[in-house]
Amino acid sequence: MTQKTMAVVGTGVIGNGWIARFIANGHHVLAFDPAEGAEEKTRAFLNDIWPTLAAYGITDHASIENLTFTQTLEEAVQHADLIQENVPEREDVKQKVLTQVDEIAPASAIIASSTSGYMPSVLQKTCEHCPERVIVAHPFNPVYLIPLVELAGGVHTDRQLLEKAREMYDGLNMKPLVMSGEIDGHIGDRLMEAVWRESLHIVNDGVATTEEVDKAIVYGPGLRWALMGPFMTLHLAGGDQGMAHMLEQFGPALKLPWTRLVAPELTEDLSQKVIEGTSSQSGNRSVQEMERRRDRFLIKLMQLLEDEGFWPSERLMPRDS
Repeated sequence: MTQKTMAVVGTGVIGNGWIARFIANGHHVLAFDPAEGAEEKTRAFLNDIWPTLAAYGITDHASIENLTFTQTLEEAVQHADLIQENVPEREDVKQKVLTQVDEIAPASAIIASSTSGYMPSVLQKTCEHCPERVIVAHPFNPVYLIPLVELAGGVHTDRQLLEKAREMYDGLNMKPLVMSGEIDGHIGDRLMEAVWRESLHIVNDGVATTEEVDKAIVYGPGLRWALMGPFMTLHLAGGDQGMAHMLEQFGPALKLPWTRLVAPELTEDLSQKVIEGTSSQSGNRSVQEMERRRDRFLIKLMQLLEDEGFWPSERLMPRDS
């Protein structure tokens, strides 16, 4: 991808993750965040993770010097090719900011929201200038490493613009997933939410500790999901006949009351179980230490997936060797 100008509006955890990915791929970034100390926090973050980015792979033009903080929203977006919005997850706040961006940004710019919950049609409602170029581009933390970005358009979205967005995010060494439609929570977060709710019930009922729940995922289904996701995992569970046999054999179990997808009440007792459990798991390791460990692992895991030549969103291709 040729060098572009990316605007990042809101520089919290997700916004900073986008900044890191953008500059690691050699682009210029104009960032805007009115919060006091925002620029200092972002630059400290980038300095801290730069060795990780270098290990993962950066382009020849990558440089922290390619980041500029602006004094106004207008300065950040008026010449941008892509505007990535990351303001707090409140409908009124996001609509207000996106409406302002829509009025200022060049007509050719893509306006993408990192929202984890709102549908693009909701975000487009107050945009009167070019609502068709307002989309959802939902990443996963850490944005500078996790390749998935969920792209969704709303009622006004031009499908050609979604294809343009797909190419742009693909050029950022990401795995853009263009959704067929739109839904609250998109895809990944809805799946994670289901597991999260079950996890809370299991801990709340005294069946397992937070550590035991984590172990059940890490050493069990999580290993398989990392390669092929839930559908292909169960396809293999059906033996030679694949999914057809799996559904015949295990389909009736779907009617059994194993799961409790309605979230439990977040009582003080449950909160303390979760807080104390995860604190115990962390031991004396700082969040920063665990983040670095996570990042090392993710790089190795993604290299392994590349070596295997198979991503869940792609077809399994024969290996040469």
